[in-house]
Amino acid sequence: MAREIVEKDISLLEDLLKKVLNKETYKNIERLGGLTNHTYKITLDNGEQYILRIPGDGTEELINRKDEQKSTMLACELGIDAKCLFFGEDGFKVTEYIKDAITMSPETIKEPTNIAKVADIFKKLHSSEKDTGVPFEVFEMAAGYEKIIFDSNVKLYEDYDAIKAQVMDIKTEIDSSCDIKKVPCHNDPLCENWVLGENQMYLIDWEYAGMNDGMWDLADVSIEASYTHEEDELLLKKYFSSSIDNGTWKHFLASKIYVDYLWTLWAKTRVPFDGQPMEDWATERYLRLKNNIIEFNKI
Repeated sequence: MAREIVEKDISLLEDLLKKVLNKETYKNIERLGGLTNHTYKITLDNGEQYILRIPGDGTEELINRKDEQKSTMLACELGIDAKCLFFGEDGFKVTEYIKDAITMSPETIKEPTNIAKVADIFKKLHSSEKDTGVPFEVFEMAAGYEKIIFDSNVKLYEDYDAIKAQVMDIKTEIDSSCDIKKVPCHNDPLCENWVLGENQMYLIDWEYAGMNDGMWDLADVSIEASYTHEEDELLLKKYFSSSIDNGTWKHFLASKIYVDYLWTLWAKTRVPFDGQPMEDWATERYLRLKNNIIEFNKI
């Protein structure tokens, strides 16, 4: 969805055009959606189109751009993101425009052909045998969020300690029964980060990418797209190229639990700033986490 162009961005965009593309004129600027950064589609006089990103205010405190660059370059090398023409240390970025781009939604990403494309991209990323050197340590992050919550006197759920103990028991079981390897992961595969182009699917926006258990990505996209059990089964079968045994299902369900555990705590840290909407979002994730613990214990 197009948004209003920020006046002060125009000179920055023109500087980027000149620096990266050696162009000083253009036909059209269109601002695209996104909350964190200012992203624009630029159409040149010759009809060529590019995506230019200007980092949002304050993002330097939230995102390590050098780490993001490492994962972005890997994604481009693997051909799963649009070609990156420029990535500045401060987060300014220029990429090729994905022709006939369609941003995925929870509805469109449920289509079987798109589920297969998602599985293929994750398989290519996770099996790349590359180490970006960028950590994504789920439970260290959770502990950090927990401290913020306690320091801010934000109320946690009455059964939180008991639920946390169950999550840790599940982690102990999975860690002992599964051969878990840290691989390059996207870690934030929202539906909006999947773009279907003329000939293929792309995965964009690598701000939270890092080395993690690959099952996290599969679990996360399932949660964000509200996949059914049948859609989960298709995703896993396409990813593993085989039928799914109970051990794999438990690993997958555990990863769903970890995803909601981490983002529940993150949301709680934001309650003093964002109020009831963030409280509601945290509760939605927490309830799903508890339901998935029940499902995990049934296997």
